[in-house]
Amino acid sequence: MARSWVAAIRAAGVVPAAYVPEASLGRPDDEVVAASVVEDSVLRAHPVTAGAWAPPAACFLDGIQHWRVVGQSGVAPVVQAYVAAAVRRRGPDRRPRTLAVRAREFVITHLAALPAAARRALEDSGVDVVDLPAAELGQPGRTLRAAHVRVDRAREALEHELAEACLAALGPDEWLVVDGLLSDTAAAAHPRAVGVIKSHGTQFFSGAELECALTLPAGHRTSVFRPESHAHRPVYSWYLRLWPWEGNDVLYSLLRVEARAHPDTVRAAPALAAWLAAERAPLAAPDARWDRLLYPIHDVETYLRSRMPRELVPAPGSRLPKTGT
Repeated sequence: MARSWVAAIRAAGVVPAAYVPEASLGRPDDEVVAASVVEDSVLRAHPVTAGAWAPPAACFLDGIQHWRVVGQSGVAPVVQAYVAAAVRRRGPDRRPRTLAVRAREFVITHLAALPAAARRALEDSGVDVVDLPAAELGQPGRTLRAAHVRVDRAREALEHELAEACLAALGPDEWLVVDGLLSDTAAAAHPRAVGVIKSHGTQFFSGAELECALTLPAGHRTSVFRPESHAHRPVYSWYLRLWPWEGNDVLYSLLRVEARAHPDTVRAAPALAAWLAAERAPLAAPDARWDRLLYPIHDVETYLRSRMPRELVPAPGSRLPKTGT
């Protein structure tokens, strides 16, 4: 379907384009959010003791998003976007199986900026169209950031939908591991759900406690703390280091774990940290994020990428002018 509508709008006067915007389109300064330590008097490093405990079954939820500019009508880009999410369950036999998968392909543009024939071509194709308001047009960076927000929201909506469905069917001894924030989903209040965050744009400490968190030795976790942000549901959290950071950087192999804000979480943190640390093997290579990517989450991403439209798979190449020679 994508090839047909792309060809149709180009034939109708949209200037062809073929590029994937940079992953980072500009972001605000790193945010500092207050946090209160709930396990110790101050933030400390605790060794993670490898243990035999692991849930008999666990579900792993992740999503992907891919987008590219396929055309340009004046300053208005035409963006092809694809988002998907899946839950894969690993039972006692250790074999992951897909429980649920959702996907959505759509177009992001400002319809009024397109030639009338291109608008008709999109309508005739039946493709899902997200119409950007005129106020978000202008400088390319501004417009692409607006499109990026729509892609993020679409992926998050699928992930939240699957999280709620998975929790409703979760067995009494099963756990759900969400890639990303737990605090912006209904799973934040569930006793057997954890979120694993790989990026650290938000910081929660300063001074000696920040140094404790960011120079955490391999095989250690921090004390459990409670982020005081009002933007999300309340959770408890802690940092976990999977591999030695020395020789790399302080964020290398550093995860932040979120679980429900409850005293039971503090008691369970040592066992949960040991279980999650064990999930680093086998290595999630050749993914560039292997140092902080749990293998079951890598498995979900691999599954999702195998299903995505081929034309959205990034291809090696150059943006040098095509001369025909």
